[in-house]
Amino acid sequence: MRFPLLSKTIAIGAVVLLLCLVLGRIDSLVAERSARQEEARRGVEQSMAGAQVLMGPLLARQCTEEWEITLGEGKDRRASTDKREFTLTSPPQTLAVVGDARADARYRGLFKINGYAGPIELDAQWSSIAELRPRAEHANSRLQCEAPVLMLSVSDVRGLRSAQVQVDGQALAVEPGSGHAGYPKGLHATLPVARIERDDAPLTAKVSIDLIGTARLSLVPAAGETRWSLRSDWPHPSFGGRFLPATREIGKSGFTAQWSVSSLASAAANELRRGSAQLCSASVPEEEPVYRAVARAALAGNSQPAACLDLLSVDFIDPINPYVLTDRATKYALLFIALTFAGVGLVEVLARRRVHPVQYALVGMALALFYLLLLSLSEHMGFGAAYAVASSACVVLLGFYASHMLGRRASGAAFGAGAALLYGLLWVLLRMEQTALVIGSVMLFAALAAVMTLTRRVDWYALVDNWRVTGTQR
Repeated sequence: MRFPLLSKTIAIGAVVLLLCLVLGRIDSLVAERSARQEEARRGVEQSMAGAQVLMGPLLARQCTEEWEITLGEGKDRRASTDKREFTLTSPPQTLAVVGDARADARYRGLFKINGYAGPIELDAQWSSIAELRPRAEHANSRLQCEAPVLMLSVSDVRGLRSAQVQVDGQALAVEPGSGHAGYPKGLHATLPVARIERDDAPLTAKVSIDLIGTARLSLVPAAGETRWSLRSDWPHPSFGGRFLPATREIGKSGFTAQWSVSSLASAAANELRRGSAQLCSASVPEEEPVYRAVARAALAGNSQPAACLDLLSVDFIDPINPYVLTDRATKYALLFIALTFAGVGLVEVLARRRVHPVQYALVGMALALFYLLLLSLSEHMGFGAAYAVASSACVVLLGFYASHMLGRRASGAAFGAGAALLYGLLWVLLRMEQTALVIGSVMLFAALAAVMTLTRRVDWYALVDNWRVTGTQR
């Protein structure tokens, strides 16, 4: 062979290209399994209940105002009646919410979907219900109003297992639907006639519900002062929304959190009075629906879309998602293959041991199949255990093969130790997401420094000439 170094470089390049195709297929498989997990989550939500948003209790009253108008002129002049329909909404002065969300995981095949279930009590107080008195906007108009209702809005009513409502200590009949046109999902109870007549007197209400949901639980701070106390046996909460908890304690046995929000910080109560905001979905971050609403309004030529009501939220997450971590691991695959090939090439140069491109390909396939092993095993056991099994299997295989490829057991053991070090560094990169870039950069610099140090006295021209002579003789 006239140019052995060039031929070998091209052959190794072809091996790397083949490994890129293999890694691409593995990466697409990770994406497919992750998409199936998302389908399983949506399936559980459709069969049980989705992420929940609670709003209320509120007092609401549907009213109609009618007035006479004159249409046309002269002979065509005639009298007609016009009307407007509106809803009077009165948020409470104080709202105290106490909840106990017990973990209630569901499974769809191999996929685990985080859910919760438990009782929630909402205690609200009004200094009076005078806000529910209708006010005419037109002279000589006629006002008609339905009886006021105490309403609670729930984003997914399938999650309501039971509900009780008390007003001033008196139990009221609970009816489906919130009775509010803007937020129709939920429940309501009609106030007694005697209570309506005493609209200047303070009113207290207590709503007790048994609620189930998945992934996220949220509350609208729709009161002059909102206090929410939540506890759960789920050890991995992620707090979001517009306000973080004032205090929180997180341990292996669960968490407790307390929120305290006043109307000075949140405009939710005033927005409900005006009916100028919408209740956004709890399945996405609160900011996202706002941006989508702004984009839709811009396309429609409307510069003032309805904003989303403020939310207090907690997500029930798994910090170790096997598909997310496997996807992150595959992003380092080419780097690890390059480092391993560099190690093999270094052995070729220093020990003058020729390694065939087919052997490079077999070593690369073992490195690539680690990610497939990791993905498949993590679906049946914890990610840490799956990583330990997959990496150990690959280290043993690579060490065994390298001992024959390099001709010495000691060389094979050293090669296996190097592979074990690489897998250990990869585990550190996966666990320390915030410092992954700096760790990876230092690792690459250290590898380059080691190669430069070990090959600092190598006469590359003489080495190439020796390979050319050896290749010609063969």
